[in-house]
Order: sequence, then C-alpha cells, then structure tokens
Amino acid sequence: MPHIDYVLDPHPDDLSHHTQADPHRRASFISDIILGGQDGLVNVLGVILGVAAATQDTRIVLVAGLAATFAESVSMAAVAYTSTLADADFYESEREREYRHIQDVPRLEKKEIRDIYAEKGFKGELLDKIVETITANKDVWVAVMMAEEHQLTPIDRRQALRSAVIVGIAAVVGSLVPLMPFLALPVSFGILVSILVSALVLFVFGVFKARATVGNPGKSGLELALIGTLSALVGYAVGLIFKVPVSP
Repeated sequence: MPHIDYVLDPHPDDLSHHTQADPHRRASFISDIILGGQDGLVNVLGVILGVAAATQDTRIVLVAGLAATFAESVSMAAVAYTSTLADADFYESEREREYRHIQDVPRLEKKEIRDIYAEKGFKGELLDKIVETITANKDVWVAVMMAEEHQLTPIDRRQALRSAVIVGIAAVVGSLVPLMPFLALPVSFGILVSILVSALVLFVFGVFKARATVGNPGKSGLELALIGTLSALVGYAVGLIFKVPVSP
C-alpha cells in the first residue's frame, strides 16, 4: 500500500475562505446590530404611533420620538455592556469552580472527561489516551470541561465596550427610521408611511440576519417584520384609547 502524506498546514485559499466566508466570526457583530436596530426601531415606532394616535400633533410626535430615541439608545448600550460583563463574570466563576473540583475530586472530574468522550464514540486505548492527554494539563482539562460540560466559551471583557457602542449606534439609527416620515408628512399620512417603512426595514434586517448566519432569508424577514410591526401597533392602540380630544 502506498504511503500517504497528510498535509497539516492549511492552503492559503483555505485560510481565506475560513476568515472571509465563515459566518461565526461575524455572529457577535451582527447580533449587536440587529439587537440595537430592531429594538430601537420597534420601541420608538410604538411610542410615536401611540402619541400620533392620541394627539395628531407633529411637533409632539417628533419630540416624543427623539426623547425615546436617545433614552432607548443609552439604555440598550448600558444593557449590552453590563450583560456582557455579567457573562464574563459567570464564565470566570465557573472556571474557578472547575479548578477547585480538579484539585479536590480529580477522579470524579477525570471520569467526567471519560464519559464526555465515550459519548462521542471513543473507546478502548484511544479513549484512554484522550483522557490521559487532557488531564495531564490542568488548564487544558478545565478548558475542555468549560466547553464540553458547561457549553461556555471565554468572553473578552473588552468586548463589552465594543458591544455597547455598536448596540447604541444601531439603536439610534433604527429609532430614526419611523420618525423620518413625520418630518415631511402630516400625522395621519405619516403614521401609515412610518409603519410601511419600518416593516420594510425590519424585513431587510431579517433577510440580512439569515444570509449572514443561518435560516431562510424570506421567512426570517417576514417573521421579524410581522413581530416588530404587531408589537409597535400595541402603542397605536393605547394612543387610540387615550386619544386627546381636539380643541374647538
């Protein structure tokens, strides 16, 4: 049988495909944009629809929309920042706990490694070698337990500020979308245009998300547009209920 050499060094084209085509590198960035943009758009749309239905006053609609825009963007950015730090803190606490378990009950932790890889189909001498190799280094041992047992990945704390900035900017941009029609149109017509434009933007968000990650673009777009629009229409219904009577 001829000897076959397996090339371990990746070809440059393979590296290019991995870094440019794979979606997982962009997942966090895309998630932050969609989180900020969608929430900002839907929340502000709900606010201005409610105010528009209640007052029919363009100036009040714009003031309420702008106030909601900047309050929403700051709030979303703060949530993104603190939630990312909270995830990082949780990872560190679980990581320290695993180090203590390895120190206090190494046989139990070694059995967990064996069970994990036995479930993957490894057995016999190969399974013994895998367990021996992983448990020979505490850092590797803990890293495997974090990934395989807890399904957790390390989080860079610097990512918190990055996420906050992206979410905040996306929230501002998304919030301005439903406001734009009221700058040039009367309130009654602006309501309809704002709903249609917002639904279109939400649809584009859904298509973009599906194309950048996984899923059916059309289905994703329709779902996002429908859910967002229906959520915002709740604000419109509230405005109708508490409609301000027109002064004679």
